Amino acid sequence: MPVNDTLATYSDWTYGAAALIYVFAMVCYAVEQAFSRAAKKSEQARELVGAGAPVTTPRIGIIAEAPRRSRPERFGRMAVALTVLGAVLHLSSLVLRGVATGRAPWGNMYEYGAATMFVAVVTWLVLMRRFDVRRLGAFVLTPVVILMFLGGTVLYTEAAPVQPALQSYWLVVHVSAAIISSGLFLVPGVISVLYLVKVRNEANPARFARIGPKLSDSDTLDRLAYRTTIFAFPIYTFGIICGAIWAEAAWGRFWGWDPKETVAFVAWVVYAGYLHSRATAGWRGTRAAVINSTGFAMIVFNLFFINLVISGLHSYA
Repeated sequence: MPVNDTLATYSDWTYGAAALIYVFAMVCYAVEQAFSRAAKKSEQARELVGAGAPVTTPRIGIIAEAPRRSRPERFGRMAVALTVLGAVLHLSSLVLRGVATGRAPWGNMYEYGAATMFVAVVTWLVLMRRFDVRRLGAFVLTPVVILMFLGGTVLYTEAAPVQPALQSYWLVVHVSAAIISSGLFLVPGVISVLYLVKVRNEANPARFARIGPKLSDSDTLDRLAYRTTIFAFPIYTFGIICGAIWAEAAWGRFWGWDPKETVAFVAWVVYAGYLHSRATAGWRGTRAAVINSTGFAMIVFNLFFINLVISGLHSYA
């Protein structure tokens, strides 16, 4: 099927627009995170000043004026709106790329990274609706913006049909599972690092004095990382199993200890150890966060270093 160059160009434009909007959202998250503590103190001061004031009951038919939002909160809400807009453009970019090439839009490193970052952003939006962690948005979007910049520059690939080795329905099943799980793992990986920062700050307030006190409490960070990881792990396991089945059909063996297969298995063992240690030994806190961060480091290592530096059967990606 010939490539539709017009749609491919539109895909590139929407990708760049999404990355730029994520930058603006990251700045707004950073503003809220930087000034929210001062805003909270000012609100408490106003409450204390008005504590002795007489309480007046509004007359019937008069609507009470809603409390004004603080400036940092307005920046936070603006950041969420920008994140949603960026996600819409990001999804449009993936759809346009798929329609332009007539295949699943994850046939090379550029497309794979774009789809993975989209899953990470959607995961973050879902978590913000369930947990009060909006002020962490700058930290979550930072790796997303960096990876999208690298994808759009260093790893960018022109829209084209995939190589014959990838022309299989397993490209949809196996790679989509890897994309979803990798995007999901990004969020708890960042949160586990923030947990370590928070714990270090609690033990020694001089460390990370500007960041630590403004992060969510350590228990929330630990619980959030665990819940996201436990959701992503079965999808990652399914992706590895599908990859083995595809390898048997394409190369005549289920497992050949190819570098990418090996590192993927090591990452699986790390995450399995993380979940098992919490379920059986009750490992929480610092030890669990270190294991979780190590697992995410293995995912990133497998995505970039193995595909781009080490020669193997997956190097064509």
